Amino acid sequence: MTITPRTEHLIELALDEDAGLGDVTSRSIFPARHVSRAFIEAGHDLTICGLEIAARVFARVDPALKVKLTARDGDRVKKGGQVLTVAGPTAALLTAERTALNFIQRLSGVATLSRKFADAVAGTGVRVVDTRKTTPGWRALEKYAVRCGGGVNHRSSLGEHVLIKDNHIAAAGSLTKAVKLARAGAPHLAKIEVEARTLAEVKEAVRAAADVILLDNMAPALIRRAIVLIAGAAVVEVSGGVRFDTLLDYALPGVDVISVGALTHSAPAADLSLTLRAVRR
Repeated sequence: MTITPRTEHLIELALDEDAGLGDVTSRSIFPARHVSRAFIEAGHDLTICGLEIAARVFARVDPALKVKLTARDGDRVKKGGQVLTVAGPTAALLTAERTALNFIQRLSGVATLSRKFADAVAGTGVRVVDTRKTTPGWRALEKYAVRCGGGVNHRSSLGEHVLIKDNHIAAAGSLTKAVKLARAGAPHLAKIEVEARTLAEVKEAVRAAADVILLDNMAPALIRRAIVLIAGAAVVEVSGGVRFDTLLDYALPGVDVISVGALTHSAPAADLSLTLRAVRR
């Protein structure tokens, strides 16, 4: 991955938060000449993500720390598999440890959960996509992690395309009026997606010629009826209440996309740890 200025800023914030006042423990115990080697390994089967960021953290703390990546983002790593080695001044290595692990544990957790969902729908023709329910400031990284796990990104910001939700409809007065106003005011290349919660709203969205119809919090039986009403006139997205154990209930013929906020807002951190060996005192 490319380390963008935003990611550099996140690294700076994280290091300032954790080591802005220095690392009193490591600096007190280890002189500058004390050197160690370490490796990061997986505590369970996972999809790795964030290795370039971890490498950048080590380099930012001390350029004398030499990092070698032994895996690539998106790789499936077995329990016990090593993903990164680092060697150099012990104090600097230990100062960087937690921040580096925080990045790869969080991003690998998102990638691993995304891989689980993507594998489950393989062969159905349905794509699992993320949402904007991301950690503030981390959206680009978490959406990158979703892609590393085989998932697909929904819009990354409010400026990418039109998505008319229930509150837009309520404030505009009707679904039809909201679509009409959006089509008149948005850029001509912008797709118009509209949220529908009932079959009546599905019919109204079809009449309004929405490009994408989001079936919100509908049970699978109701989704089947909605698909018949849409009849290929729009891309069909399903969202709301979809869990992993119910995912295939929603991956129905005619459904194009299932959006799952849990990919980013509820992914557990992956189990990765750093093991250190002193090589010179």
